[in-house]
Amino acid sequence: MNKFKVFAGNSNLTLARDICGHLSVPLGSANVKSFSDGEIMVEIGENVRGRDVYVIQSTCAPSNDNLMELLIMADALKRASAGSITAVIPYFGYARQDRKVAPRTPITGKLVADLLSTTGIDRILTMDLHAGQIQGFFDIPVDHLYAAPVLLEDVQSRFKERVVVVSPDAGGTERARAFAKRLDAGLAIIDKRRSGPNVSEVMHIIGDVKDQICVIVDDMIDTAGTLCHAAEALKAEGAREVYAYATHPVLSGPALERISNSCLEEVVVSDTIPCADKVEECSNLRQLPVSKLLAEAIRRIHSDDSVSSLFV
Repeated sequence: MNKFKVFAGNSNLTLARDICGHLSVPLGSANVKSFSDGEIMVEIGENVRGRDVYVIQSTCAPSNDNLMELLIMADALKRASAGSITAVIPYFGYARQDRKVAPRTPITGKLVADLLSTTGIDRILTMDLHAGQIQGFFDIPVDHLYAAPVLLEDVQSRFKERVVVVSPDAGGTERARAFAKRLDAGLAIIDKRRSGPNVSEVMHIIGDVKDQICVIVDDMIDTAGTLCHAAEALKAEGAREVYAYATHPVLSGPALERISNSCLEEVVVSDTIPCADKVEECSNLRQLPVSKLLAEAIRRIHSDDSVSSLFV
């Protein structure tokens, strides 16, 4: 492990330190700060010549600053003659714009992939992409992790009786089906129609949820509008209790207020995005650590072992 170094930007230092703790390596010295006009500057504080380097950085809010930090750190490491650079991006921002949904709109998922590749990054390690096909935007290897093992373990320890796994929209059906299969649970799908960005209207529920404990599964929670409307629809159909599990706690705008005032018993998220302050503010929000999973993936990449076997 002596040719192995881990650095981090400012997006999620707590997660980076936890990952280093599991790997038994110190977090590399890097001074990542801004000039008075907002320009980002980076100074790598130790020798990385010929070393395999891992840069941990979620591109969460402020998305543009965190993305630029990652790009500039990669450039600094490349110019310092690092042997290889792997970007560990627990939350990959700009992934929701993965296709043209209207005329004259961008595909920012592809744009960010090109930026990362051009900067000199050799490999991407990320978790629960909004759409799996985003891996195809890259011309470099992508290791796509899933938070499912962590979330499933919590569900299995929490609920002793059979539950119904619910997809909040048709796009998340595959994810919900995989959860339901692992849990030997029922499956329900909520059919909704979106009338605008961050605005959704629940139409009807496919599946039996009456008198059942329902667990909504999604990849992220942004403004929580879809989630809270889904919970209301399930309750209206006779669900006994409604819980939610999601990987990425974006939690922007009125999300916390909506969750606090909703009929959700509890919302469980991972720590790919820091939200300790939001957990303290919202009594029915809980966070699970994924640092051990990310650390094991880094260890396997470094030792040329299989990463996919983590999920088999």
